[in-house]
Amino acid sequence: MIWAYPDGSLLTWLAVIFILLYTIYLYRFYLINRKLQVKKHRIFIKVMLRTSYFVLFLIALSGPSVGTSMKEIKEEGKDIFIAIDLSQSMNATDIGPSRLQRVKFELKNLTKSFAGDRIGLIIFSSEAFVQCPLTFDQNVLQLHIDGLNTGLVPSQGTDINAPLQMALSKFQTDERPETNSRSVILVSDGEDFGDNFRPIIDELTNSGIKVFSLGVGTSQGSTIPRGNNLIIDPKTNQPAITKLETTNLKFLAAQTEGAYFELSDENQEIPDLIAAIEREEGAVTGSRMVEASANKYFYFLIIGLCLAFIDMIFPLRTINL
Repeated sequence: MIWAYPDGSLLTWLAVIFILLYTIYLYRFYLINRKLQVKKHRIFIKVMLRTSYFVLFLIALSGPSVGTSMKEIKEEGKDIFIAIDLSQSMNATDIGPSRLQRVKFELKNLTKSFAGDRIGLIIFSSEAFVQCPLTFDQNVLQLHIDGLNTGLVPSQGTDINAPLQMALSKFQTDERPETNSRSVILVSDGEDFGDNFRPIIDELTNSGIKVFSLGVGTSQGSTIPRGNNLIIDPKTNQPAITKLETTNLKFLAAQTEGAYFELSDENQEIPDLIAAIEREEGAVTGSRMVEASANKYFYFLIIGLCLAFIDMIFPLRTINL
């Protein structure tokens, strides 16, 4: 027999509490017996009945599993590139503590959800660079995410075509056998994309690469800090305001059969993003046999409840009247 929840300390404490309470119960009858005639064999029946269903409850709590069988578990793997916008607007503070800092925190949790998949990092602004190639190594990914900052890339605007082209190229030249799931998680505030990314959509679609867009920021926006000052809009000579622009992010996701999600203090859709990618069918990278057993706690619980019901509905008379 296999126990699903073999927590010895919990069972011990429950048994000690039961024995303590029942000792008090028996002591009470001992005091009664000194004054009245008590039927001892009926007390014995009560003790055995209550001890029986208490033990059955403990067994049910431990999750007994009877019988074993071998089950084949297929291991699937996905390839995911995370493209992160590192333009200056990602320093905006409409999301605390800033857009980029919040993204770094969320990405560290997101990558842990895909420990069995290969993940790579692409950083971009006006140009794109592979910060980390596709890898299974979670420690390497976490280190690269920790080091993200807007000083890593040129800041002459945002070219969304660059990271998409970079991801497409890396997927096409990958020496790994064909995989069923290749995705790009595009993390950006959506500003200053222009229209130069539209031609690459057909290439992504033909290659079976889906884009899952993560819009970062708010529609109200905020100013953009630079050191102790703010970035100034040269057209108005006033502090520049950056706002979340969702149009192109949604268009990219829709055209590649991906999905759009948002990250802000009001909308936290990272769990939805994780769920959407998990639904993608990955390539079978291997299989393993595991021993499976069925938890039979239900039978012990039912028998225990029946005995408890009998004890409650049909009390045994222990005192002669």
